[in-house]
Amino acid sequence: MARRVIIMGAAGRDFHNFNTVYRDNPDYTVVAFTAHQIPGIEGRRYPRELAGRLYPEGIPIYPEGELLNLIKSRRADEVVFSYSDVSHEYVMHRASEALSACADFRLLGPDSTMLVSSKPVISVCAVRTGAGKSPVARRIARLLKAGGIRVAIMRHPMPYGILEKQACQKFETLADLDRHEATIEEREDYEPHLRNGFPVYAGVDYECVLREAEKAADVIVWDGGNNDYSFLKSDLYITVADAYRPGHGLLYHPGEVNLRMADVVVVNKVDPASEENAGVIEENVRRLNPHARLIRARLKVSVEDPAGISGKRVLVIEDGPTVTHGGMGFGAAYIAAKESGAGELIDPRKYAVGTVAEVFKEYPHLKEVLPAVGYSERQVADLQETIRRADCEAVVSGTPMSLLRIMKIDKPFHQVGYEMEGVGEPTIDEIIKSFIREKGLGVRRIGA
Repeated sequence: MARRVIIMGAAGRDFHNFNTVYRDNPDYTVVAFTAHQIPGIEGRRYPRELAGRLYPEGIPIYPEGELLNLIKSRRADEVVFSYSDVSHEYVMHRASEALSACADFRLLGPDSTMLVSSKPVISVCAVRTGAGKSPVARRIARLLKAGGIRVAIMRHPMPYGILEKQACQKFETLADLDRHEATIEEREDYEPHLRNGFPVYAGVDYECVLREAEKAADVIVWDGGNNDYSFLKSDLYITVADAYRPGHGLLYHPGEVNLRMADVVVVNKVDPASEENAGVIEENVRRLNPHARLIRARLKVSVEDPAGISGKRVLVIEDGPTVTHGGMGFGAAYIAAKESGAGELIDPRKYAVGTVAEVFKEYPHLKEVLPAVGYSERQVADLQETIRRADCEAVVSGTPMSLLRIMKIDKPFHQVGYEMEGVGEPTIDEIIKSFIREKGLGVRRIGA
């Protein structure tokens, strides 16, 4: 008899695991997905158009809190854990839940789920959300382009809307973000690449996504999400570690997988305050993955008008995932506000409304920054109202997307940028130039 399976997820890795291992596989019957981490993604169905011939009615998606009842009511034999950036302890608590209900507990590995590309692949992953993957991916893409190489960016999935419409997406312009009704989280990850002239591919069905990306590129750059491992077999596997969270590479799933699999580990956000922490990370890498090359980097934070921040009462807005489930208490906007001489960083909790107020309750470590959450129209509206209510003289935003594209902000607004810079030798530039030579990619094949 087919084994009955529940897949635990957060609208990303879970769907990919289903597509690569369970879809059209008569040895298994997936009886449910559970959803966690992202608000409002449960209560849907994985549609029959994506689920395949064995699931003519699709597959229901339930809140993770119903897991125990689902194991019993759906007579599940097996629970498959399929999302990222959670502590090892958290994973084992979920395993204990499943085992206590007499179900097996499973993690799917890279060989079962990685797709093989016809083009060279560089994957950029991390040990934690907010370590600085995208600035590393952006620099790599620019280096490849400078060598005359066509680049396609593949992003980790974030299908929080109507799944049938998000099966296989291509973004070439900022207008495509509006056309696809992208969330703030999607815009944060896609906008910088689009502004740099690189197409972004994403969706639900990554076999389709990959084949579309291959049509336009000589090299695929996987710009990972959270601390998940890559969906693609990689010719160069780069893992980014955060010097402000030195031990987290050993404590979070699947960040430790990325640390152990890496060809290159980028120790990011190195500055005088984090120098000792950088040494801790490097020692951990030498112990767990002695063959990985180690490089150091920092994030160069910039803002156009520091004088407009100096001495002011400032509302700081940060990239949402970094400061929520990523666990950071601050980001680039906080640093920019401090370096620009802000007179006071106001407490945004006093002004939060609706779903934004709920986020602060869920993440009590947040005190001086407002996370740019916007997974739904309601949440975007609540974010805009929270900003409107804030008693401040300036808004400093460190989210990589421009909030002004999707909402009106009636206060002086300062956008913060940040890019990767190498610290010492070797550099990411040297590694990518070596990759170009090894793959014979120095000259673009016109018409290829």
